[in-house]
Amino acid sequence: MNKREYFTHFNPSRVPSPCFVIDKAAVEDNLKILHRVQRESGAKVLAALKAFSCWNLAPLFREYLSGTCASGLHEALLGREEFGGEVHCYSAAYKESDLRQILEVTDHVVFNSVSQWMQFKTMALAAQQCRPELQFGLRINPEHSEGTTPLYDPCAPCSRMGVPIAALDAAIEADSSFLQGISGFHFHTLCQQDLPPLDRTLSAVVKKFGKYFRHIRWINFGGGHHISREDYQVDDLIDMLKNFQANYDLQVYLEPGEAVAIRSGVLVAEVLDITWNSMAQAILDTSATCHMPDVLEMPYRADILGAGLPDEFAHTYRLGGMTCLAGDVIGDYSFAQPLQIGQRLMFDDMAHYTMVKTTTFNGINLPAIAVWDSRTNELDIIREFGYGDFKQRLS
Repeated sequence: MNKREYFTHFNPSRVPSPCFVIDKAAVEDNLKILHRVQRESGAKVLAALKAFSCWNLAPLFREYLSGTCASGLHEALLGREEFGGEVHCYSAAYKESDLRQILEVTDHVVFNSVSQWMQFKTMALAAQQCRPELQFGLRINPEHSEGTTPLYDPCAPCSRMGVPIAALDAAIEADSSFLQGISGFHFHTLCQQDLPPLDRTLSAVVKKFGKYFRHIRWINFGGGHHISREDYQVDDLIDMLKNFQANYDLQVYLEPGEAVAIRSGVLVAEVLDITWNSMAQAILDTSATCHMPDVLEMPYRADILGAGLPDEFAHTYRLGGMTCLAGDVIGDYSFAQPLQIGQRLMFDDMAHYTMVKTTTFNGINLPAIAVWDSRTNELDIIREFGYGDFKQRLS
């Protein structure tokens, strides 16, 4: 697979270090692909703010997508204030105080369990009287796993995510009016995957939950769809969506997260020190645990522009972060030339699930945020952080 490359000619010395640099052109390329799916299939595409919520680019999102999906109150407010369009919200559980505000700003609210819907049904339907456009859904668990990493598998055994068919059947048997007020279902089983896993999941959903489709008007296929990845089967997805909507007379929603930001960002970092302990070590002014936690959590190997696998090039280093965590190790990389103190490196594909996950552990400064346009070379440093940001989140 030949990846789209945007940053091969970017000069990392143009920004402070560390710094997330987002290419506006790359984001727009992704949004155009998602817009094509939306336009040609009739499905509606929402951006998952949990993966990428850089609201400086919200005007682009308003141009190409139908809205956003949120994981709670704050994302819902950001979606309403900045991104426009429809705002959908799902949470594994709602606090009553949060839900009251969510009901004021969202278009769809999805409940995770039978008990949460029963607890808040009266409140929700009362809010709907004031805002008739407000709709409610249930997250369903098709109990069909497609993931290989348990941490990211919503259908793993004993998952807390969604209502299994046995629980839904029991709720309706106990109360025939249980689905009153529910207009849609939501499921989410994928993580960085293409069409065949969605096809298999959809078959499981239809087999288990299809008997209730006559009670609803829409269904949300969730996220994890790598639609803008270079080898994704976009034409086949469009055909699937058209056929499903025609067969079941349901409005389909998709809410990709990574797909809006694939290939669109780098994390610029600087070499602070070079040491030796059984192998060459380089300490950077960034951190896996603070700035790219998925490197440790998934785990996965972040690419560096111009670098290779260990021993692929002449000089191999173990790259580590600034924190006191012994395991704050980014990985082993090789370079054609020896690294130098003060040298800048660029970690590739660092837009999604990065800025939204950063921490100030050890008081490490958060990376700055810059927006670059590879078409014009225009650069705007839109946010820098400092001691105040660390102090004000504490007390």
